Amino acid sequence: MISFRLPFPASKMVQTLGFIIFLMTASFANAQAAGVLSGKVTDVVGEPIIGASVFLNGTEKGTITDENGQYILAEIVPASYNLTVSYLGFETQTKFNILVKSKGNQAYNYILKESTENLDEVVVTNSKIGRPKETPLSTQTLSAVEIATYPGSNNDVVQVAQSLPGVSPSVGGFRNDLIIRGGAPNETVYYLDGMEVPNINHFSTQGSAGGPVGLLNVSFIEDVTLSTSAFGAQYDNPLSGVLQFRQRNGNSRNFGGNFRVSASEAALTLEGPLFKKDNEQSKTTFLISARRSYLQTLFALIGLPIRPNYWDYQYKIDHELDDYNSITLLGLGSIDDFTLAPPDEFDSKQQAQLEQAPFIDQTSNTTGLTWKNRFKDGSGFMQTTLSNNRLANTFTRYVDSENRTGIIFRNDAVESETKLRHQITKFYGDWKVAGGLNLQQSYYSNETVNTTNNLLFKTEIDFVKYGFFANATNSFFDNSLDVSFGIRTDADTFTEGNNLASTLSPRLGLSYEFQENWKLNASVGRYFKIPPYTMLGFRNNALELVNQDLKYTRSDHYVVGVQRILGPAASISVEGFYKNYDDYPVSVIDGVSIANKGGGFEVLGNEEIASVGRGRTYGTELQFQQKLTNNFYGIFSYTYFYSEFTGFDRNVFLPSVWDSRHLISLVGGYKLKRNWEVSARYRFAGGTPFVPTDLERTLEVYPDIVLDYPRLGEEKFGIFSQLDVRVDKKWNFSKLSLDVFFEVQNILAQNNPQPPEYGLNREESGAIIEPRSLIAIMQDNGRPIPSIGIVIDF
Repeated sequence: MISFRLPFPASKMVQTLGFIIFLMTASFANAQAAGVLSGKVTDVVGEPIIGASVFLNGTEKGTITDENGQYILAEIVPASYNLTVSYLGFETQTKFNILVKSKGNQAYNYILKESTENLDEVVVTNSKIGRPKETPLSTQTLSAVEIATYPGSNNDVVQVAQSLPGVSPSVGGFRNDLIIRGGAPNETVYYLDGMEVPNINHFSTQGSAGGPVGLLNVSFIEDVTLSTSAFGAQYDNPLSGVLQFRQRNGNSRNFGGNFRVSASEAALTLEGPLFKKDNEQSKTTFLISARRSYLQTLFALIGLPIRPNYWDYQYKIDHELDDYNSITLLGLGSIDDFTLAPPDEFDSKQQAQLEQAPFIDQTSNTTGLTWKNRFKDGSGFMQTTLSNNRLANTFTRYVDSENRTGIIFRNDAVESETKLRHQITKFYGDWKVAGGLNLQQSYYSNETVNTTNNLLFKTEIDFVKYGFFANATNSFFDNSLDVSFGIRTDADTFTEGNNLASTLSPRLGLSYEFQENWKLNASVGRYFKIPPYTMLGFRNNALELVNQDLKYTRSDHYVVGVQRILGPAASISVEGFYKNYDDYPVSVIDGVSIANKGGGFEVLGNEEIASVGRGRTYGTELQFQQKLTNNFYGIFSYTYFYSEFTGFDRNVFLPSVWDSRHLISLVGGYKLKRNWEVSARYRFAGGTPFVPTDLERTLEVYPDIVLDYPRLGEEKFGIFSQLDVRVDKKWNFSKLSLDVFFEVQNILAQNNPQPPEYGLNREESGAIIEPRSLIAIMQDNGRPIPSIGIVIDF
């Protein structure tokens, strides 16, 4: 098991904590320069709303929007606020937990929905916590401020999403796999401003999606929304989740940026206007960032054998062509290099890591161009996105890792997709109707050497995938009943037996307010996912494409829940869910569902597969949410579920490696005076089954590790239990704002569950004892992991 945790001893942690306390308590007279808030208010079509009232809750500050729907609030004392916008005939909307700084404040834009009530005057009240009509349940959204100060995440947006309701921690808790309600890690799709992004992690698992470090810059994010059921019809390929990242635009008035440094990396973000004239607000803005890790240097100093080294970059350029049209260029990418080096002194665990860990050379890039058009008659809008993504992955394991000789396994692959997505949204009275299509050209090549399974092949495939969708939404019975119906279908020119008729996938969402502040929500839907390219492009030694007849994996979701609105900023809900899978990929070699793979450093699906598996995950989920009120905010959730999949025998369901049964997530924070903030995150997962090691076969092919899949379910991990605590202190100066944070992950020193690890039996000097045999490697005891971070906005 490879972990990127920093092994600081307790004494160093105490010294570090003392330094941070000294720094934070130092005197900063005149450190409270005022801040400015700005933004834009529009209706759902995008038409600016003139004269909307903007109020900063808890203060006397307020203003109205100008002829362009824009507002500015100046001379604000830096702190955390809730910001409310209201207008006659529209529903009042509040954004919670807005952090005002002297520098680095993002624009807060509002999209107001028309009110169904005939009001004679504006009534300013905080809006209630709600969900979109298209996804009335199983949906959670986090704001930029909540993400940036999330404890234990080290500013990693994907790690933040792991703490949302129904999401299991990865094995050992150190990877960014999104394991949603018992589904596999590759069952979630990712969208950035409407553009699909297949790869959002460094050192990602090809054929799946997870990795140890996310590559999205938190400074770009406006909010993040995770849907764990009731996916919109515009999204293709989700089986368990859709994770949407919405980015902000760069500052249209002034140049600025931020510099962020933490225990493992440093990042620089710049933003501002382009082609600006005098004091005018520019119609063209940019956001650009670069991030560099220095884990490889730290690990070399500590003497660890692994050397994870990465760069990433991200950019967004937005240009308003006129009042009705805009274009956006955005992109992100990474350069990853995972190498190994022998430790300075012999250590059995480090020696086993050196021998078994892979060398990974991986680059990824996604670039997209989006055109948004708002119809001049006010009836709707459309969005068209043309994008390309490319992943190049060289993954190698050696007999002798120290000298890089004797290849055991090598995967040298390239994936490339060019995508066109088009969507039109129209409003016909009370009806909202959306429809569109997606067209995709897919290319995959690979050269594989696998000595353990005696495989040697080259492959190349090139084909077109296409799909269509439509969705309609309306409210009935004085808006007490919301109804959303969607349908989509997908096909391609490569696989055999999959066509538009066989992948027809309807979905229905209902939300009924049967009593004031009480809602009954339900959804049912069918979803399909094309097998990954690693499966489709696999060839046997006769160079036959043996997986070309694979079916699209099917997942049927049934969800029902009750939601109680407790007040303007609080709600509680209970949901029951059932996911039924069919045509799930099953490994021919191991006889096990692919659902049990993809959560480690491997290449998922590069083997012969059969679409014969079934699966089911079902359970219930309790969630309580409190937005910022009286300086407190928090989310609590408890999920009880089962996760079971079959192999070749479709009637025998076995617990999957994600079947922890119990999930608990608690995240909260308290805003103190003088811009101090304390936050904490607690996660719990019950024991999960794991696949034992086949010791006899492993000894024959060591350092390759062979798992004994027929014994899946015989043994379980211990529980996962982790508490992370974070303390932030912010200062505001006239030309910059400063945030210094100190956090401790696993502050209770709980052991992280890991499978038994084995290495060759050696003498204390490191010499192999003959005859060769395997011994269990001692696991590291759990310990607190301190981390320091500084964010400077300018």
